[in-house]
Amino acid sequence: MDTSLGKTRLSVNLNKVALIRNARGGNLPDLLQVARDCEDFGAEGITVHPRPDERHIRFSDIPGLLDVVTTEFNIEGNPTRHFLDEVCRFPPHQCTLVPDLPDALTSDGGWDTHRHLGFLVDVVAELKEKGIRVSLFIDPDPAQVEGAMRVGADRVELYTGHFAQEYSRSPEKAIRPHVECSNEAYRLGVGLNAGHDLNLVNLSFYRRGLPNLQEVSIGHALICDALYYGLANTIRMYRRLLEP
Repeated sequence: MDTSLGKTRLSVNLNKVALIRNARGGNLPDLLQVARDCEDFGAEGITVHPRPDERHIRFSDIPGLLDVVTTEFNIEGNPTRHFLDEVCRFPPHQCTLVPDLPDALTSDGGWDTHRHLGFLVDVVAELKEKGIRVSLFIDPDPAQVEGAMRVGADRVELYTGHFAQEYSRSPEKAIRPHVECSNEAYRLGVGLNAGHDLNLVNLSFYRRGLPNLQEVSIGHALICDALYYGLANTIRMYRRLLEP
């Protein structure tokens, strides 16, 4: 059962670091060095999300990252044939499947695990044959957690974009469906991750509401905060908010 209570890991998404690098060409900032430094500063995982246009993370970045990451390497993305081939060629510890469209600016919704059950069963099985833990990006709906269990996923990652938008108006209302999913995941033995627009303002409240939350993936907000606080200090700040 993949539902341990207590510890929530911080996985740092490096997409925005790669976006800055790509804006000027060359290798500044050095993506591999930033990955090493994030781990040295306390990150417990590294996440990347290569998109079809490779506007930030490139598929060619993956082998190098796989060599240097010593914590947990998580690759997110839409399971196109090309994506699956690359992930199976360079297996990460975890693959998070996200149903984003090729031209999506950012991920803004999760799988309908019942509608896409047959497709997801095959994809999940292919990845698990390579020893990869599989997580499904879903909206905070307990029925989708149940569907994820049916397709064989090890974990779900709850989309927290709407939570972040509603947090300032009513934190209790915003988190309610996430708590319901958390309870369902624990009941079914499905691991629980979360991500999207979690930040220094809302993260502690979210973490306290979901005691079986195992991992958060944070990139955009963390890199923005690092412009003011520095990368090392920012990672420590986020880690403190995830303490039980």
